[in-house]
Amino acid sequence: MRKIKVDALVVGGGISGMQTALDLADQGYQVALVEKEASIGGKMIALSKVFPTLDCCSCITTPKMSAVAHHANIQLLTYHEVQGVRETEGGFTAEILKKPRYVIEESCTGCRQCEYVCPINLPSAFDLDYGATRAICVPFSTAVPQYAVMDIENCILCGKCQKACPADCIDFTQKPENLEIEADAIILATGFETTSRFAKKEYGAEKNHNVINAMFMERLLAPTGPYGRVIRPGDGKEPDSIAYIQCAGSRDASLGVEYCSRVCCMYAIKQAMLLAGSLPLADITIYYMDIRTFGKGYEQFFQTAKAMGIEFIKGKVASIREDENHNPVLRVELIDEGSQVVEKTHDLAVLSVGLLPSYNPEELYQVSLGDDGFINIPQTNSFPCVTERSGVFVAGTSAGPMDIVDSIIMSGSAASEAAAYIENKKKSLTSTEERENVYA
Repeated sequence: MRKIKVDALVVGGGISGMQTALDLADQGYQVALVEKEASIGGKMIALSKVFPTLDCCSCITTPKMSAVAHHANIQLLTYHEVQGVRETEGGFTAEILKKPRYVIEESCTGCRQCEYVCPINLPSAFDLDYGATRAICVPFSTAVPQYAVMDIENCILCGKCQKACPADCIDFTQKPENLEIEADAIILATGFETTSRFAKKEYGAEKNHNVINAMFMERLLAPTGPYGRVIRPGDGKEPDSIAYIQCAGSRDASLGVEYCSRVCCMYAIKQAMLLAGSLPLADITIYYMDIRTFGKGYEQFFQTAKAMGIEFIKGKVASIREDENHNPVLRVELIDEGSQVVEKTHDLAVLSVGLLPSYNPEELYQVSLGDDGFINIPQTNSFPCVTERSGVFVAGTSAGPMDIVDSIIMSGSAASEAAAYIENKKKSLTSTEERENVYA
């Protein structure tokens, strides 16, 4: 079994994990970054732009991905998963499973010739199953590393990819491999998932293809999106009227998500502004309970959206049905108009879903969870990245819902805490060895 010795193990290759790994590596520490997907980048690489600056997400994320992949002090392990963690005298030993890509990584050049000749079309996970991909492919255009990965379950073993590969790196016989990583500290940056894709069943998204969630709208707005423009997935038409339903997956006891996810108001406003640019004749309406613009420049961002003509209606959307033209019909209680209940018809409805923890580390890493399911931080105000288990730290949305700016700031804090822990541990070991030498 292959063994790796590092100072810190970072679990998760999203923006938080990458930033933590870079901050530690720049200080001279040896870091192993483990990511379960075939590429690093996390959720951020799939987004269109960031708020409130409207900078390109790919332009921000791709350089960090490249920096991680080429940093001398970082060992990047994509398509790997942590199977177990045990505490030792020297720190922690993590058991890692390397999943087979059925591609020899050392030989793969990312030319994508295998992808071009593959006859099997599959839904693209990167485009939330709305786009298409092949049974063997590079995960997405800016993936890091640029290695192909094969979906062996849907492969028909026709051998076309093997014949087309100029580097002869297709290997159908690959098996899972195990390795161990010894580390002094562990940083959990396992990220988030969105609340139920279809949110409340009253919204009828399972039946109406013209009711989508905000993550898919991000893909529609992104330059690398599945269609190249914003259309209704139900029939391919450009929408003339778009509605946003806020708190579709947050602040709702019936969904088990009673907390505010913090980012939903801002990403809805951001998307509405981008839609106003790509579809200048479309009417855009945001139905909200409260607009929470808490960050620097966020309130001005909100005011700018209103000045652009985006309509904000304070109202609760109880249900969504479909009319004969497959248009979403919203049943809304207008709070500012004496709780009057009306029906509003739109071409496209977007559900502003909230954030959930994507991973439960309780058993594997022996850290407790809070009431919201995110990792519990005993002293949030003083030590926002320190868990109750010594040597285990947390970064980004593993600790709770937050935006990209806060995730990056928290990643720097996690790196600082981990570095201090590693240094104190080294000093303690040195003092112990000195005492042993004296008595010897």
